Amino acid sequence: MTENKKRTAAVIVAAGSSLRMGNDIKKQFLKVKAVPVLLRTLQSFEACDQIDEIVVVAKEEDVAAVRELAAEYQIAKLTAVVVGGATRAISAKLGFERIDPDMQYVAIHDGARCLVTPEEIERVCLAAYEQGAATAAVPVTDTVKRADESGFIADTLDRRSIFLAATPQIFSVELYRRALEAECIDFTDDNQLIELLPHPVKIVECSRDNIKITYPEDVSLAEFILNRREGLQ
Repeated sequence: MTENKKRTAAVIVAAGSSLRMGNDIKKQFLKVKAVPVLLRTLQSFEACDQIDEIVVVAKEEDVAAVRELAAEYQIAKLTAVVVGGATRAISAKLGFERIDPDMQYVAIHDGARCLVTPEEIERVCLAAYEQGAATAAVPVTDTVKRADESGFIADTLDRRSIFLAATPQIFSVELYRRALEAECIDFTDDNQLIELLPHPVKIVECSRDNIKITYPEDVSLAEFILNRREGLQ
């Protein structure tokens, strides 16, 4: 454990509707190489020394199943499973409100990003400890175009300065609480809240393996990535 360790909670947001999966099994419980997506996520945060506490935000009908999963696989850092809200923004706020008041930092993470590694979580934590706010992100490699209102190319953006935001997104508790008290938009990631304060968010480049399970084909991709990690590809 690093000398500048800060007490850090993880809020795992897993209250989505999974409409884009197109089946009856919610993506949090889909199995990737026989292990449920949410469990893989929890195991990574459980294994990261920087994380002291885990709070999961789930749909009301899934709360019992999440608790059972965590108990069966000994996720010892889990302290609460709370019911989410109508939007991701509300769910993140509800999870944050349940962390231990002694926590100094909070890591917001998508439950469907099940391939994040403990090492990546640690790197984002360390950047946040230094800067107050940090996010996992992936640099864009494609040429990026901005469209006008008519659907034509308006201009070409400099991809050297463009990143795809991922999670975890980690902030000091004081900073995140202050951001939540400000006038909020229905943000799609928590970095937006911090940007509105304004406060700089440090980008931590992470692996492209940290995909979000959104569509059915993402399960096959995740299994391919795991097989490669295990030397099976």
